[in-house]
Amino acid sequence: MTQTKNIGFFTRVLDDLPAAARYAAAIEQIKTAESFGIHTAWIAQHHFDPQEGGLPSPFVLLAAAAAQTSSIRLGTGVITLPLESALRVAEDAGVLDKLSGGRVELGLGTGGTPATFEAFGVSLADKAAIYAAQLDVLRKAFAGGQITESRRLYPAVDNLGQRIWQATFSVEGGRRAGLAGDGLLLSRTQPRPKDRPDLPLHEVQRPIVEAYLAALPQGVPPRILASRSIFVADSRHEAISLAQTGLSRVAAHFRKTGHTLPSDDIHDLIRRLDTHVGTVDDVAASLAEDSVLEFATEVAAQVHSVDPPPEYTLRSIELYATGVATALGWVSPAPVRAVAGH
Repeated sequence: MTQTKNIGFFTRVLDDLPAAARYAAAIEQIKTAESFGIHTAWIAQHHFDPQEGGLPSPFVLLAAAAAQTSSIRLGTGVITLPLESALRVAEDAGVLDKLSGGRVELGLGTGGTPATFEAFGVSLADKAAIYAAQLDVLRKAFAGGQITESRRLYPAVDNLGQRIWQATFSVEGGRRAGLAGDGLLLSRTQPRPKDRPDLPLHEVQRPIVEAYLAALPQGVPPRILASRSIFVADSRHEAISLAQTGLSRVAAHFRKTGHTLPSDDIHDLIRRLDTHVGTVDDVAASLAEDSVLEFATEVAAQVHSVDPPPEYTLRSIELYATGVATALGWVSPAPVRAVAGH
């Protein structure tokens, strides 16, 4: 079990802004995260639907962020590998790694949105097999292997193959990531068994972690990132008020897509949508009940599904880094530097 740990920031790029302003806001959030000592900025990839996620091209945005930062690591959370050319992913990741001074963390996943797979002309039923084949090509390219008789990856990469992370909802996926010696990416929320809809998230994910740790080759240190929905504000009233707006919007979308939620009571929504909301003390106490975080080597905070206005996101990043993470003993106390306007 890990007590001190890295802390991360995660965004799906969902600010209620036009696309260009969304991307500018995401870069500002990454810069703010770096200023408060956050270890990694993770960016999600989503195609077509701006309400699901606002960024189809994470390497492009992370290259822009790399030019405006110097130390924060830059992670993809995640690239939907079955919809990509593995060699192009290898090339883009390699160029980004050179531009950023070796700061790339490469998170990969299978994806699962039927309409997106249809748009790309890829069979959703074949996603696992395609993912495995693409991942094999990616590893060989990173290792400098011969692609054809006269072709190898350029630019050559420095140990980027040891910075692969795999996202999964399943015990078997955790085992595969462990056997490969990759990092394990755990989601902020995931489906529950039909007969146990109230099962806490950490009880769903604990078997995945255990399978991952059991499968790791001897001598390979674990890398476990737990993403969590975390929104921290200066007062509980402020946090709950903003959460009511954001979580109610998400709940309405869930119901339209066939999910069942018991009520619109904000405290029920916070619980059922796996969200940690409140002041520094509130959020620290809530996270302390999550047993999976004992094993995590990094905990990444994302404000989704609250999705507050941009200035509250910046403040939440600050309070998470300087308050919550310190209170839980994950990082050492550091001088507090205020974000402009606070």
